[in-house]
Amino acid sequence: MSTAEVDLQSEIAKAKDALDKHTYEVVQYHFHDSTGSPFWLEKKKELNFDPMSEVKCYDDLKKFPHFEDEWLRGGPIERWIPKGHAGQPAYVFETGGTTGIPKSRMVINDFRRDYELFSETLPDEYFPKGANWLMLGPSGPRRLRLAVEHLCQVRGGICFCIDLDPRWVVKLIKKGWMEHLEEYKKHCIDQAVTVLTANHDIKCMFATPKLLDSLCLGLEDRGTSLKEVGITGIFSGGTEFTPQWTRYCVEELFGGPPEESGIYMTPTYGNTLMGLACSKPVTAEEQYKISYYAPQPRATTEVVSFDDYDQVVGYGETGRVKLTTLTDEFFVPGFMERDEGEREAPFDTYPWDGVSGVRPFHEIASATTVGVY
Repeated sequence: MSTAEVDLQSEIAKAKDALDKHTYEVVQYHFHDSTGSPFWLEKKKELNFDPMSEVKCYDDLKKFPHFEDEWLRGGPIERWIPKGHAGQPAYVFETGGTTGIPKSRMVINDFRRDYELFSETLPDEYFPKGANWLMLGPSGPRRLRLAVEHLCQVRGGICFCIDLDPRWVVKLIKKGWMEHLEEYKKHCIDQAVTVLTANHDIKCMFATPKLLDSLCLGLEDRGTSLKEVGITGIFSGGTEFTPQWTRYCVEELFGGPPEESGIYMTPTYGNTLMGLACSKPVTAEEQYKISYYAPQPRATTEVVSFDDYDQVVGYGETGRVKLTTLTDEFFVPGFMERDEGEREAPFDTYPWDGVSGVRPFHEIASATTVGVY
């Protein structure tokens, strides 16, 4: 074994120990009568084990039944606020809700902490401190807008936003109103172009893949480009993020890799429950392969067998993505995502498992409307 391999094994062991310790502390917090949330204190009565005494490490979380997303639909939202956080200002972040009741997550400071950690991964050369940002993505009751704004503020800038309702986009798609959809997309891009050409010194932005594509084409129609309006750093995310799209983006829309175009893009994988998983650097040498690593120990992702959600698949094998959220504000054990992908090995920056090739879970893919993502 080389020195680098020995070092990596040591880091993997340290990360596992840290996850076990963190898991124990989070479970103690959420199930203690003085600090736990009403939801979990009530749920404790239904469990056939005692979380306080029987969860000593991460693997013990398998004792819990898989988390049901229906538990997040409807209220009262206060049942998710841990007693240890009582009285603190809280936010509601929503996901879904195109039909029926949306899933709601209560948040106090988690989104700030998640994006402060993410900020530390951004290269200052392309995401300069003090630069202003554009948030070209969903608005309304979604975590993303507030999170990107906080990220921008942490880095010393001011964030500009647009109005965008993804629920309306999905309705337009389902109704087949493609002309209306085009007009709504143009409405969103017009807002973005107006801001970018108004001398606000915007150098960084968030955009979903589809909107980034449309923005580049919209700027081209106006005789300009991302580079000419001053953009150097792009943070993007969504299930549309594929190696093929990334290659097209870098080679066609940006005009080459960062060292040639001056534009750096980092893909991310995130949602209202997890926060943000960063990607391993994406390079042409690896055919633009995208591998995501959860913000452990605050959250973990596992790629599990389609036949047994407690069984992790081998490296390089395909399975469904299972998410666990572990913060003092929010505890979600074993949430089955609507995504599948391939299990990726740890590496020096993230010494724990990752996931690549993220795409809609095949059993429900045909019923999934992607919308602006």
